[in-house]
Amino acid sequence: MTVDGGRRVATAAGAMLIAPQNTGEFELSGDALFTPDYWRNNGTVTSASRGRGSTWFITAGSADWALRHYRRGGRLAAQTSFDLYLWMGESRVRSFVEWRLLAALRALGLPVPEPVGASYERGLLAYRCDLITRRIAGASPLSDRLAAGRLAPDLWRSIGTTVARFHAAGVDHADLNAHNILITPAGSCSIIDFDRGRLRRPGSWRDANLRRLKRSLHKLATASPPGRFTASDWDELLGAYAGDKG
Repeated sequence: MTVDGGRRVATAAGAMLIAPQNTGEFELSGDALFTPDYWRNNGTVTSASRGRGSTWFITAGSADWALRHYRRGGRLAAQTSFDLYLWMGESRVRSFVEWRLLAALRALGLPVPEPVGASYERGLLAYRCDLITRRIAGASPLSDRLAAGRLAPDLWRSIGTTVARFHAAGVDHADLNAHNILITPAGSCSIIDFDRGRLRRPGSWRDANLRRLKRSLHKLATASPPGRFTASDWDELLGAYAGDKG
């Protein structure tokens, strides 16, 4: 069964949504590919937890993927199971929603990771879910780049232009921060982690995205040597953003 460019595969406890070009790999190993233990036995796995989810980088053969297990954040996580979500139908499963959004954004030519597979396992009232995306070769988070040293003005402009492209396409990123912007050695930018992201009409959410990013950069700056993020850096970003957002 094909769904929004992906193939839906039923499992004993839930379902998987797989990109057509990766179907063969999943036919061999099924939903085991969504478990770090599988990769410890059949490849290499590196823990790289960030944000609310738990992320592992996995490599084996043609696979160079990021596997994310969805987890709750904040006070709610302390009051309930950290990775359980209320079942409201398959169309609302968070990993499936993000898979489809990534596929749509790639179709628009936006720089996001390629969605490889998504899965969920459900009980009577709740479910757990996971997402696999292809890693962007050579890319590192903006937060890591800032920790290593100052960024050149043209890189700040590249970030502003990239954010503007997403906003012009109506993409509301629910957690735009310095950890979710990736930069390659050549200076190209991508955006990752679209859990709760959506396509919207133009509105105040654009400014809210920028404010969230600025807070993230200020937070990093307070924990770094002086000068890693300055008012002029933000002006470079905003100038490029204003010139390209449409």
